[in-house]
Amino acid sequence: MSHFRIVSRTLIACLAIALVGTLAAAERDIFIHGPKDINPNYQEPEAWKEQAAASLPPWPKDADLVEFHTSDPQTPFRHFIDTNSLSVDAQQVVRYTVVVASASGSRNVAYEGIRCTPTGQHRIYAYGASGKFEPIPDSPWRGVMESGVPPYARDLQRFFLCVPLKFEPRPVKEMPRVLSGRGKPRDQSGFLTD
Repeated sequence: MSHFRIVSRTLIACLAIALVGTLAAAERDIFIHGPKDINPNYQEPEAWKEQAAASLPPWPKDADLVEFHTSDPQTPFRHFIDTNSLSVDAQQVVRYTVVVASASGSRNVAYEGIRCTPTGQHRIYAYGASGKFEPIPDSPWRGVMESGVPPYARDLQRFFLCVPLKFEPRPVKEMPRVLSGRGKPRDQSGFLTD
């Protein structure tokens, strides 16, 4: 075999390898960055923003507290919702006052919100102390599974305040019944009844 043929074949093999590598990189780039939208009228949807400012409710009364049980059987705390504070606004934000009591009798009180999205979102509007709420301006919405979000918020979103599989709030009048454990397991579950 002549020297020219060897060089030609080597050069062709190198070009083929370079071409395959370039095509693979271009194909991989499509998956990383996604296809380019060629519709000139397309606009990215805006991120969800809370429209109405939350007005703080009255301080909770013991007679209006309904205890709910979390999925953590080891928790040393008892959890209550003030039924008079339950509300759902036009943007489907569920707002409520939660009271977390320790075995010694000390209490933490907060006014919070839940969004019934597929992953669930939680926000704290205010903390309570000495019979009044102290607002937390511009507190962020956070996913219920994020670290730092109280574990009971996951249970409120998954089992009590939102309709599973529909990603919408339960009717406010049903929330106290479901929180107290008097609801039927399939009530507003998104499944057809038997």
